[in-house]
Amino acid sequence: MLKTLKDFNLQNKRVLVRCDFNVPLDERGNILDDFRIKQTIPTIKYLIEKGAKLLLMSHLGRPGGRVVESLRLTLIQDKLMEYLDLSITKAADCIGPEVEKWSQEMNPGEILLLENLRFHKEEETNDDKFAKELAKMGDIYINDAFAVSHRTHASIVGVPEYLPSGAGFLLEKEIKVLSDLLKNPKKPMIAIIGGVKVETKAKVIDKISEIADWVLVSNVIQKEIEEKSISFKYPKKIIKPVDGIKKDGKILDIGPKTINLFLEKIVLAKTIFWSGPLGKIEKKEFQKGSLKIAKAIIKGKSFSLGGGGETVKFINKIGFREKFNHISTGGGAMLKFLSGDKLPGIEVLELQK
Repeated sequence: MLKTLKDFNLQNKRVLVRCDFNVPLDERGNILDDFRIKQTIPTIKYLIEKGAKLLLMSHLGRPGGRVVESLRLTLIQDKLMEYLDLSITKAADCIGPEVEKWSQEMNPGEILLLENLRFHKEEETNDDKFAKELAKMGDIYINDAFAVSHRTHASIVGVPEYLPSGAGFLLEKEIKVLSDLLKNPKKPMIAIIGGVKVETKAKVIDKISEIADWVLVSNVIQKEIEEKSISFKYPKKIIKPVDGIKKDGKILDIGPKTINLFLEKIVLAKTIFWSGPLGKIEKKEFQKGSLKIAKAIIKGKSFSLGGGGETVKFINKIGFREKFNHISTGGGAMLKFLSGDKLPGIEVLELQK
């Protein structure tokens, strides 16, 4: 049974919240997209209202177990203060006697942001001693980081072994929306699968084709399916591209016939799931297919769900984020969930008594 925020008495309790503040940065270290930060604000506000003492923890980037100055969470601290209009203190580390002492002296409603978890290699190896050190900071653990819940990291699966634990509002929402998509979607349902790396998509194509009426795949995915001789349970449900836009011998976007073929299905759909762009969207000349598909999705009356880093980036860039019913914060975690795999970060919470 998955406990959520509302199952706990939070007054005066130190609540250790695993957030996902792993936002994209530009070359100068500025935040390019703060979507993930915004999505955790409801959980933080609720905890403040209930008189909790908040300790927020996250990773940022891939520092590889060492301190990287450009990956300190100072920018995250600034963004949180902007959205919450509250003072937030940032610790110099995420563990240690000083941080522990600090956690003991906090007042209800105060927020302490712990430094980047991945400055310690023990985070990614799920070191038990490191998990215990983190757990010392809290009385209750809340996971609100869906996007990393497929990882067996100390802050995801280690800490809940030592503290009463539950899901934050964001994690709860992601589980509900994605579970509904798998169990009870409005029909007809279509899935649009693009991007690259068919090995990460094959399982989700197979699983989702059990419930979807059609699965539309991009040229790149179709090419990889053929090259690797991947077979599916419901091959008749998979709609392949019939043409493409070529350059230097490579197909870099779906062509006009494929766009029309896909639009014929989209217009009938009551539920649409989209993960992975349909062309090389980094270049404007190859954005046409993805753009036409995105416009058709938001124009219809279907329940629309998008996810995956490149897809979300594209949806945001063209200003359609608010027009989708749900944008998942997860990439790999979302695909694993929709493939029917158990996510370790959710599984450990379900084992709580």
